[in-house]
Amino acid sequence: MYKSFVVIIVFAFAACTTKKKSVKTTIPDAEITIAFGSCNKHNLENLLWDDIKEANPLLWIWGGDIIYADTEDVTEIRELYNAQNKVTGYKKLKKRTQVIGTWDDHDYGINDGGTEFVSKKQSQQAFLDFMDVPADHPRRAQEGIYFAYDYNGNLGKIKIIVLDTRYFRTALTPDTATEKSYKPNKYDEGTLLGETQWKWLTNELKNTDADFNLIVSSIQFLSKEHGFECWGNFPHEVERFKQLLLDSKAKGIIILSGDRHISEFSKIDIPGLSYPLIDFTSSGLTHAYSDFSGEPNSYRLGSVIAKESFGLVKLNMITKEVQLQIVENNGIVPLEIRQNY
Repeated sequence: MYKSFVVIIVFAFAACTTKKKSVKTTIPDAEITIAFGSCNKHNLENLLWDDIKEANPLLWIWGGDIIYADTEDVTEIRELYNAQNKVTGYKKLKKRTQVIGTWDDHDYGINDGGTEFVSKKQSQQAFLDFMDVPADHPRRAQEGIYFAYDYNGNLGKIKIIVLDTRYFRTALTPDTATEKSYKPNKYDEGTLLGETQWKWLTNELKNTDADFNLIVSSIQFLSKEHGFECWGNFPHEVERFKQLLLDSKAKGIIILSGDRHISEFSKIDIPGLSYPLIDFTSSGLTHAYSDFSGEPNSYRLGSVIAKESFGLVKLNMITKEVQLQIVENNGIVPLEIRQNY
């Protein structure tokens, strides 16, 4: 018989200042299923909504590129969010499943965009409207959409940390020597998260007692050889993040990423960390990189899935085992991995 699980949503909106409220919900807690995905166009057929609903997830997490706006006109951005909310499969999912998530460049408003985007403040409010965040919520007053959710139950705790890789991100370095789009910045040059968000993230990880800490990043953390956007374009921030994992001693950290129109698993063993760090990329809800012919990734586990798909994270709160699945249409699972924490 299932025991109860309590959902506590924590409203954190400043680096060192945290205001808390909570909403409690009773849910099954022996095994928690979380679904996520990215790269979605409302006007393309999404064959996955029924499969996502069938998985009966506790949460649906948007990993970014919810819509494809690419405009400074926030009225157009709002219209596209409204159109997504009218998609039949998504409407059905929202009736029974909590929806959270982050944005990426195309719903932010500019391809590969960062802190320079002139409409970022207005775009943030449009995103929060889409996510049904109340008008008086502290998240409305902060710069950036980063946020943390805590789920506390009889058998353990889960924290979900949603990062903003757009609002504060400084310039990328074009790669003019090869056919790649970008190359890593000089060490210590630029920022991906911005200092305010870094302080907030440090506070969240150093004070979590969750059994699992899922970190949602719209762009890949581990894969860095492809020449597109990734954490690897800011090598000093990659090292800072790894050091934070060690210093915080946070348990069960898993990164959920998107952006690439492919799905894959990446894994690294960090000396001093008691478990491997996994970056689960799920990307291509309505349009995948179907002519994918290969790219290097030193951290890849298994193969690349270049079909429309979404990700499932199944957390066993008794054994502390995680099952990660890439899921295609009709519930087909071409690739999965398991990890004990």
